[in-house]
Amino acid sequence: MAMTVFVAALLSVFTGFVVSVPDGFKPVDCSDLYKAGQTVSGIYSIYPAGDVPVWVYCDMIGGGGWTVFQRRMDGSINFYQPWKEYKRGFGSTEGEYWLGLENMYQLTRNRKYMLRVDLEDFEGRKVFALYSSFSVGPETDGYKLHVSGFTDGGAGDSLTYHNGQKFSTFDKDQDTWPKNCAKEYLGAFWHTGCHYAHPNGVYLWGKNPNHYGAGVGWYSWKNNVDSMKFISMKIRRVS
Repeated sequence: MAMTVFVAALLSVFTGFVVSVPDGFKPVDCSDLYKAGQTVSGIYSIYPAGDVPVWVYCDMIGGGGWTVFQRRMDGSINFYQPWKEYKRGFGSTEGEYWLGLENMYQLTRNRKYMLRVDLEDFEGRKVFALYSSFSVGPETDGYKLHVSGFTDGGAGDSLTYHNGQKFSTFDKDQDTWPKNCAKEYLGAFWHTGCHYAHPNGVYLWGKNPNHYGAGVGWYSWKNNVDSMKFISMKIRRVS
């Protein structure tokens, strides 16, 4: 616990985002933190597997308690990563990061969650997509995606196409296409054959027809030519 407090204090010096919590409190997710009175958005430690702390960004606006598991905003982190990195997580919690497939599985294995995807283009337009049910299966089943219950917030539905699909990276092909979608389009995801949603693609700067389908894409809003300026994927517990 002393080490956890020390790390939190150290991180706060550099980021200004870390929020302290009472000693001995082991929240499973950001919903636990919000219910416990933590209403400031920032970096917290959560315990999805019950014992090992994981740093995560908690979004406490829009009803609060959102656990962010993916975020792109400036291209500072390389998302073209192998399976082992997507399994354990990578990036910078105060900026761009991926929480990790194993953490996502541990979070959703015994609890019900909803998903919100927020997007912004390079003209400053903001939209979202909401899904009433979201979970990730175990590694033995390829960390399969389960998502349903779409509500449109202007973004359209680009994720239902990926429902029931295993996760694929350039070094672990689990899609339904003869080729490797993650390698072909330079981004890991729950590819089918290949994608309507491509949040882990190459960070480009808006419209780029020379890299069709390789950018940070959401087909139902911007087809596969425009790349997003910002995208975040976050889940909140459903009681």
